Amino acid sequence: DNVRRFAEAQKDTLQDMELEVVPGLVAGQKAIPVSAAGCYVPGGRYSHVASAIMTVTTAKVAGCGHVVAASPPRPDQGIAPAIVYAAHLAGADAILAMGGVQAVASMAFGLFGLPRASILVGPGNQFVAEAKRILFGEVGIDMFAGPTDSLILADANADPDIVAADLVGQAEHGYNSPVWLVTDDRALAERVMAIVPDLIADLPETNRGNAEAAWRDYAEVILCQDREEMAATADECAPEHLTVQASDTDWWLSRLTCYGSLFLGEETTVAFGDKASGPNHVLPTSGAASYTGGLSVHKFLKIVTWQRATREGSRPIAEATARISRLEGMEGHARTADIRLAKYFPGVNFDLSADD
Repeated sequence: DNVRRFAEAQKDTLQDMELEVVPGLVAGQKAIPVSAAGCYVPGGRYSHVASAIMTVTTAKVAGCGHVVAASPPRPDQGIAPAIVYAAHLAGADAILAMGGVQAVASMAFGLFGLPRASILVGPGNQFVAEAKRILFGEVGIDMFAGPTDSLILADANADPDIVAADLVGQAEHGYNSPVWLVTDDRALAERVMAIVPDLIADLPETNRGNAEAAWRDYAEVILCQDREEMAATADECAPEHLTVQASDTDWWLSRLTCYGSLFLGEETTVAFGDKASGPNHVLPTSGAASYTGGLSVHKFLKIVTWQRATREGSRPIAEATARISRLEGMEGHARTADIRLAKYFPGVNFDLSADD
């Protein structure tokens, strides 16, 4: 319900509008949902129930006419029952028991009686990500996603046990999932580094293997002079998930500019956003947060424009169009304006050259 309510609030921020640009010329904007969406739900290493909720719910709130969820079946088991239930509860019109590149292709090209997807969304492994990248242009995609990544900004007031737990919680995503701790307090950094190995060792086997590799090969602890340098470091990394466990969270909210989703204060954590709090967990990775945000209802909406003019309203626009077109050397464009001026205003002489 949190995901649905947040998506509905997002949709309310985008309104159809119209404006009388000049007397007699009205232009407008409309948001039109795409006709069909394909939602990929990972189910290999972990059963990503939350991904079914995040993708399908958001597409349905946007108003997509047909939403397909695809998830890989496990040997002799089929799709994880929890994923099937979540996708159905979220409103999926069809659920495809298929994973990987073949699932992406089936949704994109409308196989098995499905409509061709206008957009493909959802996380996946490197093969799913590459398939979406190749298909981009044939269909829309939410983003080209790499391994999930997380950065924590922490000062001397942070609880090292919670910081360490949050780092490990994100490292378990996969062997190549980067995690960063950025702090201006050496004592905190050293304490966190001492705690993390024991937390990893206490995880179940699969989770432990992922977290060990991620911590060993992709983790960084960065010591800064002050909070401004910490913020600049975070913006340079442009992480998918950015957590602030430091004083004056309002300052950080105002200062930070490059992240997929921001978690302010010890009382919230990335896992809340991943699973239940409401904002979408399909987010830009690998530094892409420097130029884009995550999945939202807006990804499923086409923002289109329209215009309508009276004859009097078209007059100044036609004159300007003819002159600009000739200035550019586009005579055919200019003549579409000329013919209207001649029809609507017979006997009136217009200077439609590009000389002035």
